[in-house]
Amino acid sequence: MRICLIVEGAYPFLTGGVSSWMQQMMTQLDDVEFIIETLSVRRDEKKEFKYMIPPNVSQVRELYLFDKDYVPGFFQKPKLTSQEYRAFRSLMFGQEVDWPCLFDFFQKKKVSVNSLLTGPDFLEMTREYYEAHHDKAVFSDFLWTMRSMYMPLFLLLKNKPTKADVYHSMSTGYSGVYGSLCKYIHKKPLIVSEHGIYTREREEEIIKAKWVRGLYKDLWIQQFKKFSQCSYDMADDITALFEAAKDFQVELGCPSEKINVISNGVHLEQFNNLVPKEAADTFINIGAVVRVTPIKDIKTMIHAFSMAKAQVNNLKLWIMGPLTENEEYAQKCRQLVQELEVEDVIFTGKINVKEYFGKMDMMVLSSLSEGQPLVILEGFAAKKPFITTDVGDCRNLVLGLYDNYGPAGAVVPIMGIEAMAKAMVELAQDQELRQTMGSNGYERVKNNYQNHEVFENYHKLYLKNNQRQGYKEKR
Repeated sequence: MRICLIVEGAYPFLTGGVSSWMQQMMTQLDDVEFIIETLSVRRDEKKEFKYMIPPNVSQVRELYLFDKDYVPGFFQKPKLTSQEYRAFRSLMFGQEVDWPCLFDFFQKKKVSVNSLLTGPDFLEMTREYYEAHHDKAVFSDFLWTMRSMYMPLFLLLKNKPTKADVYHSMSTGYSGVYGSLCKYIHKKPLIVSEHGIYTREREEEIIKAKWVRGLYKDLWIQQFKKFSQCSYDMADDITALFEAAKDFQVELGCPSEKINVISNGVHLEQFNNLVPKEAADTFINIGAVVRVTPIKDIKTMIHAFSMAKAQVNNLKLWIMGPLTENEEYAQKCRQLVQELEVEDVIFTGKINVKEYFGKMDMMVLSSLSEGQPLVILEGFAAKKPFITTDVGDCRNLVLGLYDNYGPAGAVVPIMGIEAMAKAMVELAQDQELRQTMGSNGYERVKNNYQNHEVFENYHKLYLKNNQRQGYKEKR
C-alpha cells in the first residue's frame, strides 16, 4: 500500500506539531510505503531536512508555489473555451467552482500561467468582478492583486501528481487542492486531515498582516475558503482532532458524514527515563516548546514571565524551539526581553526537547491558534503541569472536560498576560500542586492519547480507502 502524504510549509524542512506527527506515524506504520509531496514557496530558498527520513519513505518531492513558468515555443495568450471561461469565472466569483475543468486545463494543455494572467480573458473576468464588487478601488492595484493571488494556485496545478494508492493531505489550503487534483487525475481516494482549522488560521494571519490591506484582506480570506470547500467536497474522508473542530468543519461546509475524529497521541515509553532536574538547581523552570513565530505569541509569554518573576525571583523561562522560521520576529522577542530588563530568559534554538523536559517544573503555551497541541500531550507524558491559552482543544486537555482525572494546569485567555503571570506564580509557589497536576495530566494521556491506538486508526482508514478501490490488504 503506497500512501502519498501532501504537506504545506512543514515536513521535512520545518519542525512543529504536524511535522512531528508525520514522523511518528511513518515510523509507527513501518510496513506502509510513504511518499512525501511537500509544498514550498520558492525553489531558491535555503532548506535542509530537520528529520531523519524513515526507511519506508521511498520519495520526497518538493513542489513550489512560485517558480519559473517558461513554456518553450508558447508565447501567445491562451484563449479559453466557453466552459473554461466559466470555470475560471466561478473560481473568481466564489460560485460553485468547476474544479475538474480547471484541473484538466492545467494538466492537459500546454499553458503559461504568466500568459494566462496577462491575457484578455483574465482581464475581462477581473474587470467584471471589479465592477460588480469593488469599483471604488484603483483598478490597476486590483488587477495586480488578483494576478498575484491566483499565480501560486495555477503554478501548483501544473505539477504532474505522483501515483499512489491513497492520497493524504495534511490540511486544506493549497495542499488540499493539490490532493484533490491527485485524486482527480489518478482516480484514487483522498483523505484530508486538519490538525488546525486551516481557513481560520489563515484568516487570523491575514487580518493581522501588514502586506495586505483593506478590501484585499477579504479577497485573500475568501480565496482560502474556496480552497477548503474544494478539499471538503473532493475528499473521501476528513479527520478532525476533537469534536469542536469537527463542528467547525461542518460550519465551514464539510459534510459531517465524512468526518472522523482521531485525536493526537504520544509514545509514553519515550518519556520514561528523562534527565531529571539537578538537586543544585534552585530555579523554578518554565518550559515552552514552541516555534518562535507570531502565531505562538511569544511576546505575551515574555510579558507574563516578567510580571511573574517580579513576584517569584527564582523563575527561569526556557523558550525551546527554532529561531529561524521568522528571524525578524525572533529578534523582536529578544529585544523585548532587553526592554523589560528581565533576566533568566533562555532561547535555546533547536534542541532535543526530551533532554530538557525532565528539568522543567511546568510548561507554558501562549498560542493565538492551535488544534490539539502535541506538545501538551508530551508535557503530560513527562508529568508536567501546563499553562495554556484557551485555543483549540487546550481547555479539554488541561481541565479534562470529559473525564475525572482532575485539572492538569491552568487555562488563560488569549493574550492574557496577567492571568498567565498569576498561573505561573501559583504553580511556582506550590510544589505539591505542580506534582498533583502533573500526575493528572499523565493519567489523562495514558488512558486516552496513546500513539499506537491513534496510528492504528489511521492504518484502518488507509485500508478502508485502499479497499474502496478493490485492493487487497497487503499487511
